[in-house]
Amino acid sequence: MIVKPKKHLGQHFLNDKTVSQRLALALEDSGFSFDKVLEVGPGMGALTDFLLKSTNFQTHVIEIDRESVQYLKENYPQLEGRIYEKDFLNVDLKTIVGDQPIAIAGNFPYNISTEILFTVLDYKDQIPVVVGMFQKEVAERIAEPPGSKKYGITSVLLQAFYDIEYLFTVLPEVFTPPPKVDSGVIRLKRNATKKLDCNEAHFKKVVKMAFNQRRKTLRNSLKAMINENNFPFHEHEELFSKRPERLSVEDFVHLTQLFEAHSVIK
Repeated sequence: MIVKPKKHLGQHFLNDKTVSQRLALALEDSGFSFDKVLEVGPGMGALTDFLLKSTNFQTHVIEIDRESVQYLKENYPQLEGRIYEKDFLNVDLKTIVGDQPIAIAGNFPYNISTEILFTVLDYKDQIPVVVGMFQKEVAERIAEPPGSKKYGITSVLLQAFYDIEYLFTVLPEVFTPPPKVDSGVIRLKRNATKKLDCNEAHFKKVVKMAFNQRRKTLRNSLKAMINENNFPFHEHEELFSKRPERLSVEDFVHLTQLFEAHSVIK
């Protein structure tokens, strides 16, 4: 049985064993301990092959494509009871793998790759490590430090809770069908931040509003939040004269605290 890649699911099946092995090793070498790994979108098992070889964790897979699920059941009997025909974006993770630490891995469909990571954020206290393949531009943006045009909303929100490394680039010809862009593999490792020193919903609002007009300085991009009659803008001139890509996660936390302290954010 051969599974035909489906365009509407964003499927590009990896067919290079060296790349699959490097993905699996990046998980093994993360420095974190976990008993389970959940592979998202395993397709025909290119990465699954190498995950199953590890004796350090138990592999589970979640796949929305019924044809791929049937293939996995026929070719990986050792996964019996650990193949979930569900949508990762809409599943309650605890109902399928409990509340133990679990790593996430996958050659993620490009059309939902960012959403996958925002779902990871919902379970950040349970997910210590993520190793994934993304469109290269997306991977670079997620891993980018402050100071460049690639650094943006996803960079800040994910780096608030994860240390992120860009590991290597993957060319289109190792996929079936080949995508029209290069791919990039990144690794996210949970950092020491348990909770932000501000309201997390407020933090997200500030970050998104700042980058929605990223060419402007913060004084202008966040104008809707600032009533200059009751906000001591002059005390923070240096901060508000910057553009958002110059701010670190800590700077955005500080910015959110300022707004909270002066009741200019709801």
